[in-house]
Amino acid sequence: MIDVVILAAGQGSRMKSDLPKVLHPIAGKPMLGHVIDAAAQVQADAMHVVVGHGADQVKTQFSQQAGIQFALQTEQKGTGHAVMMALDNLAPAGVTLILYGDVPLIQPNTLASLIDICKSGNVGLLTVNMDDPTGYGRIVRDANNKVKAIVEHKDANESELTIQECNTGILSVPTEKLHEWLPQLSNDNAQGEYYLTDVIAMSVNAGIDVQTIQPKYAEETFGVNNRAQQAELERWNQARLVSDLMAQGVTVLDPARLDIRLGNSTGVTVGRDVVIDVNVILEGDVIIGDGVTIEANCIIKNTSLAAGTKVKAFSHLEDALVKDGCDIGPYARLRPGAVLENGAKVGNFCEVKKSIIGEGSKVNHLTYIGDAIIGKNANIGAGTITCNYDGVNKFKTEIGDNAFVGSNSALVAPVKIGDGATVAAGSTITKEVEADKLAVARGKQVNLKWQRPAKK
Repeated sequence: MIDVVILAAGQGSRMKSDLPKVLHPIAGKPMLGHVIDAAAQVQADAMHVVVGHGADQVKTQFSQQAGIQFALQTEQKGTGHAVMMALDNLAPAGVTLILYGDVPLIQPNTLASLIDICKSGNVGLLTVNMDDPTGYGRIVRDANNKVKAIVEHKDANESELTIQECNTGILSVPTEKLHEWLPQLSNDNAQGEYYLTDVIAMSVNAGIDVQTIQPKYAEETFGVNNRAQQAELERWNQARLVSDLMAQGVTVLDPARLDIRLGNSTGVTVGRDVVIDVNVILEGDVIIGDGVTIEANCIIKNTSLAAGTKVKAFSHLEDALVKDGCDIGPYARLRPGAVLENGAKVGNFCEVKKSIIGEGSKVNHLTYIGDAIIGKNANIGAGTITCNYDGVNKFKTEIGDNAFVGSNSALVAPVKIGDGATVAAGSTITKEVEADKLAVARGKQVNLKWQRPAKK
């Protein structure tokens, strides 16, 4: 039985925010969400989140996530006290892994190693060597190099302060021993708190080995207490995510200027020979096919881009499906429900919402297409709009194969333009245009003789 206890009760006053600290994002996902996801990958049987400040907000954020139990810490009296709040919900035996909601980038393989130590009957402790260990608890070892205690910085003597091996707070403990040791904790220390680290001395006194491991990356153990630390971890995490993409063969023209914001998604899936220019944001579930090019300053969110597609600069795509060989932008916007069939083109300053642009069709300039179905090889002229909303309800526009809609036309839905039909430029279409017909719906031009007024 593997129990995971995540401490997430702190106020985070240095964040200067009304949002609970553990809900602040890294890569678009709350820090606590990163920790929960990492714990889930080690097949935890139960997950316990200890909440305090902003408890209701934290519970609401994760209320839909299965398998999470919440424990309330009404007074912050230290890490040991926080774990006590979840003690009654822990299994009588097994392994308990203790994590922190503001240490977001801990990796599953590190947690798995800690659990393996504990399965052998030992206590597992994650440590890290630091050039400047100020503020961290020190790992004190005996003559045989075995861990004998953790001493908090404020309680350390001059000799102990020189130790560079530091406690990360992340550990695994046999659950039955946690039930025995936590009630014995004392707050007789400089902070007047119940230190979870005291269980290390208890373990040593009980003849149970404390085995340490160190993470592959020190950043896995870094906590967030202020905006600067949040930004530091954001950049490290982004570098790691972008490095993963490049390892898959993606050409990233400037790795420092690509952001991947996962949210609750599974991430970015890429094909071969993908090229991504600078200042691009990939958010949520993004699928990028072979040979796709994304030019500078684009935002791609929850969108699939099939092979050979080119997204030109300053385009914004959200919840869209783009099939093979499409051409998008520059300055194009695809809103939720936009579907571009093979070889479709949506050009500069065009917006498409909940519409299908048929195979080979073109929506080139300054156009709005909403709630529409456009057939194959149609051409939609500059400045055309589908008038899909009457102020209360939305209506559909249907445009057939090989239709041609002249510039600056307004198609008032519900309306249908037949296959091969032509709409003259500047027309307002309010009724069906039959196949292969020409529709002209504009006032007759009149040229009058007149005298332009002169400026006085």
